[in-house]
Amino acid sequence: MAREYVWETPEEMDRQLAKRVRAIRRRRAISQEELSRLSGVSFGSVKRFETTGMISLLSLTKIAGALGCADEIRGLFGQVPYQSIEEVIRERK
Repeated sequence: MAREYVWETPEEMDRQLAKRVRAIRRRRAISQEELSRLSGVSFGSVKRFETTGMISLLSLTKIAGALGCADEIRGLFGQVPYQSIEEVIRERK
């Protein structure tokens, strides 16, 4: 089975995600403190996420909801293409 080569490390992917979330927060003119209040995620966690990309999945989901981006979380892994006919067969069993 062929694996797709990822050119970014998981840490780099996390930091890029944090940059996108920060850009959305700023576009909506929401401070980190306000996002903390709206999402129920601690201010320290919001700040750490935007700086390092490190956050729990639950906190990320709460932040996405507070920013009106819950559908993006719901869509994760929703449209993953099959890698082989064997995957199709296994899924139908």
